[in-house]
Amino acid sequence: MNRGKLFGTQPIGQDIIDVTGFVISCISLRCIQLKILQNWLEDSTLSDETMEKLLSGQEISFDDLSLEEKKQFHRAIAYGELSKMIKPWDPWWSKPSARKIRLSSEGTQLVQLLPEKELPDDIGAEEFSEVPTGPETPLPPLSSLSSREPSPLLTVHLVDILYSYCFTLRLYNGDWRSDALGSVTVVLSLSSVLGQGAQPETVLEALSHFLEQVCCPAYRHVGGLQFGLSVIDDVISLLSLGTSALVCALCDMHRLIQEGEKEARSERPRKSRRDGIRRAIKLAERKIYFIMCWVHEQPEEAWSSLAAIVRAEKASAMEFQSSNKTEKLNNKAEAKGKRLIEEI
Repeated sequence: MNRGKLFGTQPIGQDIIDVTGFVISCISLRCIQLKILQNWLEDSTLSDETMEKLLSGQEISFDDLSLEEKKQFHRAIAYGELSKMIKPWDPWWSKPSARKIRLSSEGTQLVQLLPEKELPDDIGAEEFSEVPTGPETPLPPLSSLSSREPSPLLTVHLVDILYSYCFTLRLYNGDWRSDALGSVTVVLSLSSVLGQGAQPETVLEALSHFLEQVCCPAYRHVGGLQFGLSVIDDVISLLSLGTSALVCALCDMHRLIQEGEKEARSERPRKSRRDGIRRAIKLAERKIYFIMCWVHEQPEEAWSSLAAIVRAEKASAMEFQSSNKTEKLNNKAEAKGKRLIEEI
């Protein structure tokens, strides 16, 4: 699995350096693959001290670099040199093995993954390892979690949650474990359902919220609108895989939230801030688990219908964005024309 985050937002409780939209942690290299730093070091002019550490096989962190080396590293980021060192991540939901996920009637993993030596020749061990496993314990009936009838808005909430999951995995190049707390921060900042307790009523409303978010300064450097639209395709792909894959995705997200909570406990921000973060994480954890149990009880045909709705609403969102862009261009052209007339 590819480790390291290339793009991101400020992790909670860490000082950061922001270089042309790329965010680098000054405390650890959780957000940057060590191998990438090592590769960069091998191609750079280094101090004798750093070279000695490198040759001796020691792990070198950002803090170990001299001031000049840090400047060189920042310049490499600014000019996009490090992005060439990262192997593009293929989402697990795009792999053939994702279509073979099977869970028991209780939602648990039905088949244990084979050790590497027992895998068929046409399916690599790495591909299997990238598909998240399902729940380890049976999922309880939804009726045992709530006495109320499930809200009809849960389909919209599922789209919201899946989008934040796919976006976060894309952002972290597939490995949220490299910075679980940072990953949770991204999820909570993006998802209106998990981070704000909002209740979007339509798929279009949920998608429009995300497209606005990815175009804001915090995420614009990741790819802006085009990247945001491509994540909608990820959501459609996940929905098309059916119940078992959706449960595995939500289970993976549940683990992400739990690991983020562990890291939040070990962080040392102000107590009031830490308590607020942990409360938000706990609420998100419960919501994801509830949605996972709800998904498990839904008929398979529900997902193809929802995927079709998301696909149609994506087209609507693209038309809306296109008309807005045309209107802005027309307004600019009109304003320029007026100024030209005034000058004449």
